[in-house]
Amino acid sequence: VGKFQLTDIPPAPRGTPQIEVTFDIDANGILNVSAKDLGTGKEQKITITASSGLSKEDIEKMKQDAETHADEDKQRREEVDLRNSADNLVYQSEKLMKENGDKISGDKKSAVEEGNNELKEALKGSDTNAIKAATEKLQQVVQDASGDIYKAAQEAQAAGAAEPSGDDTPDGDEPSKKDEGPIIDAEVVEEKTN
Repeated sequence: VGKFQLTDIPPAPRGTPQIEVTFDIDANGILNVSAKDLGTGKEQKITITASSGLSKEDIEKMKQDAETHADEDKQRREEVDLRNSADNLVYQSEKLMKENGDKISGDKKSAVEEGNNELKEALKGSDTNAIKAATEKLQQVVQDASGDIYKAAQEAQAAGAAEPSGDDTPDGDEPSKKDEGPIIDAEVVEEKTN
């Protein structure tokens, strides 16, 4: 029906740019579409009027074609979603290895790299079953590797807690606090007598 491009958006890491898209249909059937990059403030707009030049027969034919091909469209969408999910997993696993590779054991690190390469190869083809299998394998090895990261963090935390803090006074200079019973929160109200 109409096309426009939002250009001059600076390069940024995946997921960082925020684009606000607005669709507005007025009472006359005129569609106004605008897209704005929230980071740069750049904006593009397009107005599409009701006089698209399509007859009612053309519109009906398009509706029937859409209904006829609905299953194909659904299958294609699932494939695209699977590819996007797999591509995102590749990106996340590479980021994980780059940022935390030193905390992951060698065998798990090589398993992640191997799974990553297998998924990249599967994405080059069109076999969705191969992509699914490679995605599931990479998810599993990334999960295992993430366990090493959390284990290393817990060990570092435990080692930090075992060190003396320096706040203790072994000389007994400060009196130790005694258990003074439960703490009760109360409010005192004065009554006036006449």
